[in-house]
Amino acid sequence: MKTYTAKPTEVETRWYVVDASGCVLGRLASFVATRLRGKHKPLYTPHVDTGDHVIVINADKIALTGKKWDEKLYYRHSGYIGGLKSMTAKQLLQKRPEDLVMHAVRGMLPKNRLGRKMLKKLKVYAGSEHPHVAQRPETLQL
Repeated sequence: MKTYTAKPTEVETRWYVVDASGCVLGRLASFVATRLRGKHKPLYTPHVDTGDHVIVINADKIALTGKKWDEKLYYRHSGYIGGLKSMTAKQLLQKRPEDLVMHAVRGMLPKNRLGRKMLKKLKVYAGSEHPHVAQRPETLQL
């Protein structure tokens, strides 16, 4: 018996819409990362991008548990000496709510060029509108 390996030409991708309003960030991110990797499909192959496109709407209505709104920090560095800047989750939600979801999903994907390719299939929007109506996305419940 031989192990089946999916080829990139055989993979059929679909588009899905996930509503993030009221969802806990980590649970949403793990659900989306599974869809982006393609682990929900029977033809999943670890070294081939078998995942689907995911659109996350209402990213500004995401939920965090406990004191994470005030205690969870997000860091970035300017590249200069002493250029480390930090932001709490509440500040990041007010400034760029899409980055909150993107950062959580990025941490759950592989750290290589395949993971970067999978992350390009994630579209995050703060409001309830998105410009991907032409792809006829299906709605997914968490």
